[in-house]
Amino acid sequence: MSERPEEPNQASDADSLLPIDEHVEEGHDAEGRKVRHRGIYLLPNLFTTANLFAGFYSIINSMSAQSALAAGDAASASKYFGFAAIAIFVAMVLDGLDGRVARMTNTQSAFGAEYDSLSDMVAFGVAPALLAFAWALGDMGKVGWMVAFIYVAGAALRLARFNTQVGTADKRYFIGLASPAAAGVVAGIVWAFSDYGIQGSKMSFLVALMVAAAGMLMVSNIKYNSFKEFDLKGRVPFVAILVVVLVFAVVFSDPPRILLLAFLVYAASGPIQYLLHLRRDKTLP
Repeated sequence: MSERPEEPNQASDADSLLPIDEHVEEGHDAEGRKVRHRGIYLLPNLFTTANLFAGFYSIINSMSAQSALAAGDAASASKYFGFAAIAIFVAMVLDGLDGRVARMTNTQSAFGAEYDSLSDMVAFGVAPALLAFAWALGDMGKVGWMVAFIYVAGAALRLARFNTQVGTADKRYFIGLASPAAAGVVAGIVWAFSDYGIQGSKMSFLVALMVAAAGMLMVSNIKYNSFKEFDLKGRVPFVAILVVVLVFAVVFSDPPRILLLAFLVYAASGPIQYLLHLRRDKTLP
């Protein structure tokens, strides 16, 4: 006697018939009931895609710069290194915009958060490490690529930890140096010195220390101010606009050096505050 085959679950069978490009995401409505949404939000993910492209463009230029160095064309290499660094700074702007656009338009989603993290890994993890390796660390052999990997691993761990702490961590602070700020330090060093025609091979040891330090700071427990308490939608005094104009004028007067200085100060602010906090605790009775 032949047995009748077991009937498949209709709900799961229906899900398996969805087109491969159809995204279904579960959520909850205002009354707490589970709802399912099809598709993804376009606007914030456009900024995230642009962020990803900026990181990819930086990698391409780092590879082109390395090829130019191998061919003995130092001028072209310096130009490509500059493009690679600028692309990372552009990615920072786009990374800041996608989250704010999603919150302002109420289009946050789990898909967007995961896509943003993957894009950040490329733009602020792989791209800066490859940029530093192509400019200076490559001349150190195995030590150079080990230092670059420390930075990449630090960025990956930093992003993974950040994702697991969303909703529970104090929004006023970052635990560990944020990956865009770490990328700003690395890209700023390459851009500032290559802009003067300085070869990275002459600064390999210093660059290795800075890249490794940035990687370690990302996975540290040192707190950094997130500046998320600033209300950009509220009214501000008129003088605030003048301050913004002044900041833009200062930055554009010498972008490589000013941006490098700004990110170095921010990266150092965490350890300095941490040491001051330890000293204050020791002096208390």
